[in-house]
Amino acid sequence: MSLLDGKVGLIFGVANDRSYAWHIAKSLAEHGAQCAFTALPGDKNVRRTSKAVEAMGLTDFWIEPCDAGKDEDLDAVFDKYVQDHRRLDFVIHSIAFADREWLAPGKFTETPRESYLSAIDISAYTLAAMANRAKGPMTDSGGGSILGMSYYGSEKVVPGYNVMGVAKAALECTTRYLAAELGERKIRVNTISGGPLRTLASSAVGGIGDMLEHTPVRAPLKRNVEGEDVGGVATFLVSDLASGVTGENVYVDCGVNTIGV
Repeated sequence: MSLLDGKVGLIFGVANDRSYAWHIAKSLAEHGAQCAFTALPGDKNVRRTSKAVEAMGLTDFWIEPCDAGKDEDLDAVFDKYVQDHRRLDFVIHSIAFADREWLAPGKFTETPRESYLSAIDISAYTLAAMANRAKGPMTDSGGGSILGMSYYGSEKVVPGYNVMGVAKAALECTTRYLAAELGERKIRVNTISGGPLRTLASSAVGGIGDMLEHTPVRAPLKRNVEGEDVGGVATFLVSDLASGVTGENVYVDCGVNTIGV
């Protein structure tokens, strides 16, 4: 029997085969989970996500378009999921957004109000919005696991991470409040703080090259994190082995967060 046999859930954020969401989905599926997916609206985006899912070796999978910044889209995707699936055991929130113009060293002070608020909306509020829609079907399934993706720039200044660091701090705090409120429903809520990974999303951060060069020098493991590292920890957090873990931010960064200088 596989670790996640019988578990069914919904994954937000698979855009290509390099993203953390892709590695998480691949690991969950390899351990027996049935994964459903969302894609950004538009035929091109749905095709791109579908191609990435097929690269995992999956066929005949469930996929629906969803702009997580729109309540009506979230309502529609969760309603459709519940119609088509017998249970909801996990939700993976691996989405974030900030205007790349302001993700460069020396640009944080100039961040406009609209860009600041949109980063928090898409990167953090959407976790609460998804949890609100997931809590009913998850409770009916006997509980479940909600998992978001963060980064150490939420705690310490990382040049160029800027407003995304603020948004990730909001995400981690949102996780703790959700964990406290949903615990009696046996719903666990956690985040993984993954190290820098060269992805389409991370390419928008002005200092990503420096991060990737700096990590192998400072990290106790002397390497950058791999997608498989995060996928394995996500599988653990979704599984019943993590039944006592909630409200946590789990570092998967080769130990960089432990180093002071």
